[in-house]
Amino acid sequence: MKVVALVSGGKDSCYAMMKCIEYGHEIVALANLMPADDSVDELDSFMYQTVGHQIIASYAECMGLPLFRRRIQGSTRHQTLNYKTTPGDEVEDMFVLLNEVKRQIPSITAVSSGAIASDYQRLRVESVCSRLGLVSLAYLWKQDQSFLLHEMITNRIWAITVKVAAIGLVPSKHLGKGIALLNTHLHKLKELYGINVCGEGGEYETLTLDCPLFGNARIVLDEFQIVLHSPGSIASVGVIHPLAFHLENKETAISLSNNDKANYSSPEKKGSVFEVQGDCPQRSEATCQSNAERNNLVEVRDDIIYISRTKKDNIFSICCWLQDSCKNSAGSHEDLAIVLKHIESQLTGSGFGWGHVLYIHLYIADMNEFAMVNETYVRFITQEKCPFGVPSRSTIELPLLQASLGKAYIEVLVASDNSKNVLHVQSISSWAPSCIGPYSQATLHKEILHMAGQLGLDPATMTLCNEGPSAELEQALENSEAVANVFNCSISTSAIVFTIYCSANTPLPERLEIQEKQDCFLEQMRLLQLEYGSKCKILYPIFLYVLVPDLPKRASVEVKPILFVPEDTETAVTSVQNPNSFTVANCWGFQHAQWHDSCIQKCVVSGKICAVILSITEDHVAKIGSESLGVNEKDVDHHNSVSKGNMERVSRFCVYLLDKGIIENGFSWEDTMNLRIYFPTNSGIQMETLSLLFKNAMNELAEMDQRVQIGKEPIFNIVPVFGSGSSAASMDNIITCELFARKF
Repeated sequence: MKVVALVSGGKDSCYAMMKCIEYGHEIVALANLMPADDSVDELDSFMYQTVGHQIIASYAECMGLPLFRRRIQGSTRHQTLNYKTTPGDEVEDMFVLLNEVKRQIPSITAVSSGAIASDYQRLRVESVCSRLGLVSLAYLWKQDQSFLLHEMITNRIWAITVKVAAIGLVPSKHLGKGIALLNTHLHKLKELYGINVCGEGGEYETLTLDCPLFGNARIVLDEFQIVLHSPGSIASVGVIHPLAFHLENKETAISLSNNDKANYSSPEKKGSVFEVQGDCPQRSEATCQSNAERNNLVEVRDDIIYISRTKKDNIFSICCWLQDSCKNSAGSHEDLAIVLKHIESQLTGSGFGWGHVLYIHLYIADMNEFAMVNETYVRFITQEKCPFGVPSRSTIELPLLQASLGKAYIEVLVASDNSKNVLHVQSISSWAPSCIGPYSQATLHKEILHMAGQLGLDPATMTLCNEGPSAELEQALENSEAVANVFNCSISTSAIVFTIYCSANTPLPERLEIQEKQDCFLEQMRLLQLEYGSKCKILYPIFLYVLVPDLPKRASVEVKPILFVPEDTETAVTSVQNPNSFTVANCWGFQHAQWHDSCIQKCVVSGKICAVILSITEDHVAKIGSESLGVNEKDVDHHNSVSKGNMERVSRFCVYLLDKGIIENGFSWEDTMNLRIYFPTNSGIQMETLSLLFKNAMNELAEMDQRVQIGKEPIFNIVPVFGSGSSAASMDNIITCELFARKF
């Protein structure tokens, strides 16, 4: 991509440019924001570094690139973390600046910044980029600061301190010194006082005088004055005011050709400096067009809509899908618009909106239509509608048409409050894959971390690993771990459930390698956590493998973890309740047998979470039949395991075992957040029939046991797949049930 680099003059923005080039991008312009008054060294700004701004104009000549500058007219008006377009805010000056750069150099598609740890700065750069249709590149984001400082020094960035403001940094002693000279001292201060060695906490600021990108000349600071702002404090604040400097030409510098000189008026003229004037514009009416108005354009069709909903009041799931819409539908995007409209109606009817949604499962019939589906999605779910953060998301292709459904199927998890903590990084970085659009990497709510589906993408390039499915899986797990670390947890010790979606295009031997890699990766990480003295109590997650037709980017595997992040680190994370403490109804004559245990996986956090995965294979169907009919297993009809009679018994058995798992751990059906029932489309059973059988089983349970309350809508949703199971080797279950219950 062609990139305009935001430069403050500091080491971080310069090294970020070097990383852009390393990853194959081309820096074609520089952009800088400076004080309105040349005599002012430092502004009271949360956003911009301005010390040394008098020298920044020289960067154009040093690098042979056009430099666009704008004097900051705004101030800090919108101080909350998530930025919203605010007239008069200093962020709007960046918008005007980059908008002009884009106008003069239309080929620019990305913006580079040196953000390392400041969400405040990153979110504002991302906001401006989003409004201008540009990609944010932040290759230093979340990198270890000691590593970064070492890399900057090793890669010959000569940057001096132009501001110090931390205990242990003395203006008269440490201002004007190179980062290589201060490296040891900065690490000593880190040990003593916990400072950020890259200055991310405002401990110091730098000015780059030379680096490998300065191909034409280096800057020599001849004379400067030290200005003290708080000389009497424990941590004196001092800045450098440049008085004289000059450029020293490099022997390797390439002089401008006659052709370059002839094109002096071109905005891409090497060494040109442009000052961007003009007032900050108000939000245009076009960009403020109501999404509600656009959503009203959704065509009304005569479709049969299916809705399921869990009964929990403070957090619940709503699912919506269509009956076969092939005759009416133009594609997945059209069906999605109808489904989203109905979900929106359900939310509004309950007094909620998209801002209350924590997570979205987006199921589509054809991954080839993913781009059009996304366009429809962003019409409904926007950052404006979600002021506390956009939902996390998993997108999967399912065999919807084989199940006689429409081409889009949505499941949303809704919370009645706004206490969620959303991680949404839109910048491309080396940290984890970016989420460019209204879907986030992870959402933490009430101690549960709902993580977006992770592919095996290399974060820096956003391309899939090309070393095979097991390498994709390893990268997906590394990406998941990077996201988990932001919330001070690890997938190896905090995961409750892992759902691993495998593409049907991946052969069985490679699926087996995926599972081996996952088991090995998590075990190694777990041992590493213990070795470093992790205080977290270890959870042992349950696993669900799902075989699907396709995944985004034609990936082989997608990983979707759910984690427990306790507010109280002393919370017991594993617990086995005494079965005798609770009374389980004697439903349909089922009695506990040892083989029942082979059907069920559980992960329980005492008094808080109960996650259950129930797997029913063909062998289990025969056992269920003999148990419920009171006949010998060999006398049960094995030729048609999915006959209506067999499936009726299976549905009852599933409800019985789920009920048992819930009750024995002190939970109730009212605690259910979601209940998914997966079935293979090649089994021959109709989804409508299966739904009716499970609905009848739930109603029968409610009649037998007064503690079970059943509403008008089913609390479960049926999910058609190619296969599912508890391992990659056995994704041949007749039925798989996935239940997640939460107490508050």
